[in-house]
Amino acid sequence: MAQQVIGFIGAGNMASSLVGGMIAKGIRPARIWMSDVSAERLDQLAQQHRVHTNVDNNEIALRADVLVLAVKPQVMQQVCEAMREQVQARQPLIISIAAGVTVANLKSWLGDVPVVRCMPNTPALVQAGATGLYGEPSVSEEQKTLAGQILGSVGITFWFDHESALDAVTAVSGSGPAYFFLMMESMIASAEKLGLDAHTARQLVLQTAWGAAQLAITSDQGPEVLRQQVTSPGGTTAAALNAFEEGGYRDLVDSALQAAKKRSEELSG
Repeated sequence: MAQQVIGFIGAGNMASSLVGGMIAKGIRPARIWMSDVSAERLDQLAQQHRVHTNVDNNEIALRADVLVLAVKPQVMQQVCEAMREQVQARQPLIISIAAGVTVANLKSWLGDVPVVRCMPNTPALVQAGATGLYGEPSVSEEQKTLAGQILGSVGITFWFDHESALDAVTAVSGSGPAYFFLMMESMIASAEKLGLDAHTARQLVLQTAWGAAQLAITSDQGPEVLRQQVTSPGGTTAAALNAFEEGGYRDLVDSALQAAKKRSEELSG
């Protein structure tokens, strides 16, 4: 990847995070070009990362061996169709991080080029992301390696053989951070009702969430065993977990993920 020119169309938080991760992994800023509608944003990133910038998407498309599409889904068609001629001339690997935009969509707007579609999540902003990737048949193994290195610079990556699997990835990890944020939000509110001040409640909940995640990641045991280890029969934890079970917690989680997957399928359709 160190010899490839990598262009970013769109310079929002996710694109900036990817660039920061790539540079931290040893990719020279001189190999990276970024474009955006905001010249002010580009100036900021040029100073922060020392990358090349240009407000003209076509200039980026003509330079890039790998073109990362990081614009909002609702403007993706317009952006792609405006670059079609340059993309066809250069034939870069296209990497899309836009939710709900299919490979078929991208090929219809850009023409016949190799496309990798990705589903990252917001923890990528702190290099703790989880990303699902799908490469359509024309993507070479070398290009898959490049895509994996780019998305892998901000977390872990998983490749899937079928594009439809990204709908499940969206439901689990793409939307997943919000599920945990809701749990934290709810626990903080409850802690305040129990008499803790707002600052203490927040810090206790966030540290507990971080600690539980770290324990689950580093342990040889699965979450089920870890849950059992912290739950004494007839104790306080058992009382709380019984309340969750009686409230249909597991079924509610399943319903939530099914709803997210269904919505992802609708948006991709």
